[in-house]
Amino acid sequence: MIVFRISKSVIFATIFTCAVSYAANRWCSLKIMNSEGKRIAIKVELADTDSKRSLGLMYRRVLNDNEGMLFIFSDSARRSFWMQNTYIPLSIAYISKDGIINEIYDMKPLDEKIIYSQKPAMYALEMKQGWFARNKIGQGAKLDLTECTPGR
Repeated sequence: MIVFRISKSVIFATIFTCAVSYAANRWCSLKIMNSEGKRIAIKVELADTDSKRSLGLMYRRVLNDNEGMLFIFSDSARRSFWMQNTYIPLSIAYISKDGIINEIYDMKPLDEKIIYSQKPAMYALEMKQGWFARNKIGQGAKLDLTECTPGR
């Protein structure tokens, strides 16, 4: 019985720590112009440090509609992502320093295949798989990143 109580306490502490960490992360709103000229608003969690970029959306089981993660890098370079320990099917957009989507790829949960950008990117945006297509957002779409990247 004692082992069960310890295990229960450890599980509670882990869940509580993850929830606090998730809530403490920085969020911002951004808009993307789709192919019909409509501005689509989304809420993104910012991955703007090495540790946040390394963790990304790993271990999460839920991602709300119109929410995602924006990875912010200090320079433009070819990027690479994978889905290790990531349970949610995602689509990733590699984005230029000017906020233009260069390319979009679908990624499978737990797949360790590396998805490389073909062009230099300063940002990457992960959303639920199919979100970009459903919202008619493709290559060449422009993101308004001003709220998420002040001073850039």
